[in-house]
Amino acid sequence: MTATAPAKHNPHQPRTIAITGGKGGVGKTSLALNLALTLARQDNRVLLLDGDTDLANVSIMVGLYPQKTLANVMAGECRLEDVILETDYGLHIIPGASGVQECMDMGQAEGLRILRALYNLESRYDYVITDTAAGLQAVGLHMIAATELACMVVTPDPASLTDAFSLIKVLRRRGYNRVPSILVNMAQGASQARSVFQRLDAAAQRHLGLALHYMGGIWRDETLRQSVLNQKPVALLPVSDPSCRQFHTLADMLNVRLSQLPRRKAGIAAYWHRVSRREGVVASPPGAASSESAAAEEAPAPDIKKQCVDAVGELEAVFSHGAVDPLLRYEAFTRLFALLGSTLDSDAIEIIQTGLAALPWENLSPERKRHLASHLRELADQVAPAARQPPPPEPGHPVLREPFYDRISFGEQDRLVRVLKEQPADISLDQLLRSLSGNDQGGS
Repeated sequence: MTATAPAKHNPHQPRTIAITGGKGGVGKTSLALNLALTLARQDNRVLLLDGDTDLANVSIMVGLYPQKTLANVMAGECRLEDVILETDYGLHIIPGASGVQECMDMGQAEGLRILRALYNLESRYDYVITDTAAGLQAVGLHMIAATELACMVVTPDPASLTDAFSLIKVLRRRGYNRVPSILVNMAQGASQARSVFQRLDAAAQRHLGLALHYMGGIWRDETLRQSVLNQKPVALLPVSDPSCRQFHTLADMLNVRLSQLPRRKAGIAAYWHRVSRREGVVASPPGAASSESAAAEEAPAPDIKKQCVDAVGELEAVFSHGAVDPLLRYEAFTRLFALLGSTLDSDAIEIIQTGLAALPWENLSPERKRHLASHLRELADQVAPAARQPPPPEPGHPVLREPFYDRISFGEQDRLVRVLKEQPADISLDQLLRSLSGNDQGGS
């Protein structure tokens, strides 16, 4: 159902939280929705911004299928209030919130209109929660920087920790100085959740000099999984239900963490306005003068950025016209990689890693996959040759086993001792063995 924004204004800026993750599939959207519903259930005014560009939209998880999104507002087809959806406990959802980045590409009047509407809207809520795009997309990084607290969702999957660490590293390089909170999802229990956090925290302290904050854990739960399929979030269950109760615990942990952080003087709209001003797009909206410094990367000089954008646009135009001569494509991308390698610093390595991860490897045939994997292994050996393995032991030198008494060959030990005592002292070894053999045969 469509809703209008609350009429009552918040005397303070809302607490803004970004639910984010280094990769998809960690349950980020489900956690964002259940947390927002829990806060709304506690008589808070909550706005949930669906900024995820994947298919797991927040609104679909509650059985709502929006007719309009922020893209319609951008096109001037409706007002911002017209796209708000209302669900249980008065929770408000804005679908397609990732489109706010398009304000930087709009004209001054249009961009200012959108940001002013968002500025007036968010001040009416106690909490504004953003379900961000996953990974290292620019819009996702901006959504994190626009909020006062980033809650990063990870799972026990090692790939999840690797991607989360990469996201933290990129944020730090771009000037993000706040401490992310880590929420471990799909854990088997409190012990595993704490262990997963400690692994990520140890890596961040060792390589980035950053101590992370532990927000808590959400246990692997069949009820939670079924709730996604049934479009009935567990936050709607009775509070006594274990699946629902853990989100009330999470809400308490969130409020404790927010109480430790100073309130920001400006909200999400002010952040986007500041970014737009850096890009030279919009003028100052009313009330945005008190905006604090945005925790994002310093924009390059406008002429340099324009040249880069124009060059990328021209390249896209050339390669979007269908089949391109393979030699032309080879020359173009070889020169691009040569430019990238002219300053092979950590940022260039990060760009290469991100670019390789973004390629649709699953579309390759099995033969091409094997061919590519073989070349990548050869490249890896050139970059960092594997340590030489010690040569295998030469044949002809069998490994000796531990000595043991063969009871089958020599019989019981006490009988053998008696036979040995009966032999004369000057008996030869051959005679002793024959004697033992004869006695053994006789005894059997």
